[in-house]
Amino acid sequence: MKMVSAAKLKKAQDAITAMRPYANTLTELLQNLSGSIEDASGSAYANERPVEKVLLVAITSNRGLCGGFNSSIIKEIITQRNGVYAGKQVEVFTIGKKGNDILSKEFTVTDNRGDVFDDLTFANVAAVADQLMELYASGAYDRIDLVYNRFKNAATQIVMTEQFLPIVAEQDVTQNVSADYIYEPSQTAIVDELLPKSLKMQLFKAIRDSFASEHGARMTAMHKAT
Repeated sequence: MKMVSAAKLKKAQDAITAMRPYANTLTELLQNLSGSIEDASGSAYANERPVEKVLLVAITSNRGLCGGFNSSIIKEIITQRNGVYAGKQVEVFTIGKKGNDILSKEFTVTDNRGDVFDDLTFANVAAVADQLMELYASGAYDRIDLVYNRFKNAATQIVMTEQFLPIVAEQDVTQNVSADYIYEPSQTAIVDELLPKSLKMQLFKAIRDSFASEHGARMTAMHKAT
C-alpha cells in the first residue's frame, strides 16, 4: 500500500504543481481588475451580506488508512463552528465519504460529492462549484468556506480554511507597478466572465491539493505501520 500510494502521490503532486502557476496568474489578473468587481453587473458572487447562515465545505477522502488526514479536517470544522461562527447556523457540504460519515452525526450535511474522486477532472469539479455558487446566489447561505489539506510534501499537510463566497477584492498595498493589460471587449465583461471561472479554479485547486495530501498522508501512515 505504501508503494501504491507513492506512485499515486507522484502523479497527484505533478498535477497540483502544474496547475498552481495558472491559478496564481488568474488570481493576479482578478486582483488587477478588483476595482471593477464592485461595478460588475453580474457579480452576484461579490455581494456581501450579514453572516447568519454558513456553509463549510469539508474536503476529505473516500478511503481511510491515511493517518490524521481526515480527522484534522473534522477537528477544524468543529473549531470553526464553536469559534468564528459561534451562534451562527452552520451546515456542512462534504466532498469525500469519510467526512460525510463522521460529520453527518453532528452537523446537517446538505450534500456529499465524493463522486468527484472517481474521475477527478475540471469539468466534474466545475459542476460542484456551480452547485455552491447557486446556493450562495439564491441567498441560502451568507458565506461559504472551503476546509481542506494543502499539500506541502509527503509528510506535511497544512489545514486550510479559505473563503469561497462571497468574493472579496484584495487590496494590493504595493500598487507601485501595475500590469498594463488591454481589455476587450471591456473590463466589466471580462470580470463577469472570470469570476465564475476563478471560483471553479479555486475549488479545483483545493481538491487537487487535498488529493495529493491524501496520498502523501497514506504513504507516511503505511511507512509507520510497517
